[in-house]
Amino acid sequence: MTAGLMAAALIATGLITSPAAFAAGEGETLRPDQSTFFGLYKELVETNTTVSQGSCTLAAERMAARLKAAGFTDDQLTLFATPEHPRDGGLVAVWPGTSKTLKPMLLLAHIDVVEANREDWVRDPFTLIDEGGYYYGRGTVDDKAQAAIFTDTLVRFAQEGHHGQRTIKLALTCGEETSGAFNGAEWLAANKRDLIDAEFAINEGGGGRTDGMGVSEGGKVVVQTIQVGEKAYQDFTFTATNPGGHSSQPVRDNAIYAMSEALLKVQGAQFPLEFNDTTRAFFAQAGKTRGGELGAAMMALAANPDDAGAEAIVNQDKALHSMLRTTCVGTLVDGGHALNALPQRVTANVNCRMFPGRSTAETKAALEAVIGNPSISVAPRIADKPIAKVPPLDPRIISASERLVAKYFPGLTLLPTMSTGATDAVYTGSVGIPTYGVPGLWGNPDGNGTHGLNERIEKTSLYTGRDFLYELVRNLADTK
Repeated sequence: MTAGLMAAALIATGLITSPAAFAAGEGETLRPDQSTFFGLYKELVETNTTVSQGSCTLAAERMAARLKAAGFTDDQLTLFATPEHPRDGGLVAVWPGTSKTLKPMLLLAHIDVVEANREDWVRDPFTLIDEGGYYYGRGTVDDKAQAAIFTDTLVRFAQEGHHGQRTIKLALTCGEETSGAFNGAEWLAANKRDLIDAEFAINEGGGGRTDGMGVSEGGKVVVQTIQVGEKAYQDFTFTATNPGGHSSQPVRDNAIYAMSEALLKVQGAQFPLEFNDTTRAFFAQAGKTRGGELGAAMMALAANPDDAGAEAIVNQDKALHSMLRTTCVGTLVDGGHALNALPQRVTANVNCRMFPGRSTAETKAALEAVIGNPSISVAPRIADKPIAKVPPLDPRIISASERLVAKYFPGLTLLPTMSTGATDAVYTGSVGIPTYGVPGLWGNPDGNGTHGLNERIEKTSLYTGRDFLYELVRNLADTK
């Protein structure tokens, strides 16, 4: 999950300074419709969906039951799973529109979560805890907040009998958090393309950040972003082998040394700078807001990517540096077989985030050229990884989001960003469904424990984001 990671980095580095004039106003008393939503959200969060012990299939079944109770018919609900992965299932729901010419829109959210060990958490990660203006629990942010809001939106449409012009599809999928595991979005794109066929999709990846504290604690929302593109995630396994021998008679030809030299070359290498429409717009807009030497360098680089002086300044910021290129970094090393023997085998994992348009094959070739040692093999961990595609800056989606940002967060400008991480948008985008990470929710610069301990979401963020996204879906469903 990458929701708002770039926004968090921007705030931490001072790139976004515009204030927000948003007040909380939710209090402790929920509206009746919010109480109903809370029940759905709580059920989803408290359904363990980790890859080791949980069941996305059960969570999908529970969401399908709520949609059916609201008025969905059996033919509008498709629960799916494969025999090889019975606990990694998901749900596709279809709410028909009135137009026979407009293509559907897709609401995409993953319902699996990162592992969470009870002994490491202050609170039970699979019990939703209401404390200090926040809801605590694994998945409260990533990505069950959005999954619950999207499901609730269709529940509300069914209860209201509301049909927009555009048919709305909802896909709740498993596997986004575990590279190499069964991935529901990937499976749907490859096997059930017609079921999720849409003109565009909205997804996680956008969102806002505060100036440090939650809104309920006196903080302000200082940025809202819409994600328009992301990198593709790929791991490469480096392998060095050697006949080995007795450690009492060392030789220079040593698998550990060879691997060390290779990884140091990866450390020192830099992929070339690249721009696309999203990042060029981001650098120009954010640079103007930032001001100073860095802001001027951002604008200069957007105008002229060959400006080496501007690039040198921008590259000092790790988040901006990553937005401009493919990046690869060593993350795991395993080698040797005995304390008193020369190593026979050493492996290392090099994690790459490939710039949109770049393939696994060309990234592999670049790594092989960097290390310059044909005795070290380089192999991708995931075969046939889709090439990341940047969707267009679609004025329908951008404008609808901008209007709601102006309504809910007066004074803020919506900022288009490209995520340096990855979501399931790589799979929908690769089959021709442009996918956008939408604004609305927000978090604090510390990440709110996402992927870490004591994950939490500010209650004001959840309920305001619910209203925001309900309006956004409704507006997009009526936008030609």
